[in-house]
Amino acid sequence: MKRFKRINKLFNILTSFFIEEWPVFVSATLGTLLSAAAVVMFVMPNRFPDLGVTGIAVLTNYIWGISPIWVVASINAVLLYWGWKNLSLRFVLWSLYIVVLFTFLLGYLKFLPVPDIDDRFMAAVIAGVLKGFGAGVIYRYGVSGGGTDIPGMVLRRRKGIEMGTFNIYINLVILGFFFFVVGLESTIYGLVSVYVMGIVSDNTQRSFDKRKQVMIITNYPRKVSRYLIKNLNRGVTEIEGRGGYSRQKRPVLIALLAPRQTASLKNYLSEVDPSAFMSVTDASEVVGRGFKTWKSL
Repeated sequence: MKRFKRINKLFNILTSFFIEEWPVFVSATLGTLLSAAAVVMFVMPNRFPDLGVTGIAVLTNYIWGISPIWVVASINAVLLYWGWKNLSLRFVLWSLYIVVLFTFLLGYLKFLPVPDIDDRFMAAVIAGVLKGFGAGVIYRYGVSGGGTDIPGMVLRRRKGIEMGTFNIYINLVILGFFFFVVGLESTIYGLVSVYVMGIVSDNTQRSFDKRKQVMIITNYPRKVSRYLIKNLNRGVTEIEGRGGYSRQKRPVLIALLAPRQTASLKNYLSEVDPSAFMSVTDASEVVGRGFKTWKSL
């Protein structure tokens, strides 16, 4: 009876976790699929260098013919154990899922036909775009693909260093070893792929987090506040201000909106208060209720 209750409790916990984290599952699965496809269809057929733990696995495959699956699995096992002690349980569990899925896809996707691309530069760019976008949609929820993402995530949390920037530097070291195995030309293509991946990864994350910060001075602050709260479903902060010339007290409204909501607010103000003052600035990242959660950092 007690054993049944424990199993039922565990099932309820997992069910609640899946319901709450289903966007993470979708993004992690998609990102892992893109990354694995890039390795199988573009990196290895062209003997390009690769990145992080996957790069080490690819390097050992080029030299000794060892299957990348075993190298990826063994190194990630060590790093995940280290991550277990330094990062949150949620982060480690999602990383474990991605590592297992990536390892499986490396073996499963090798049956896909390799695209017939004569231009190796183009193949390197495509690989960088696929891996960069895949990494970006994974990172946006505060999870990782394992490997060098684990120390990268620690640095991002503690020092605010972008994951893409960190990956560029650490992978330059790994690419140095590839020079003696695949030659100068392939190494240069690898540098192109690393650069493209870093740019796409960082911009993908920013595109999900980007918001507009609006500052509004209007003759109808209560009316505008109600519109922001009820129609746009966004919070608003009211700050007491004073005109520098008139010395009149006038509230200043501040809100964070999506670009489309900003356009709606402009249209509303043009109808309600054409004399209103509105300032719009870019907020590259917003953390808090209604936006990115603190646990995703």
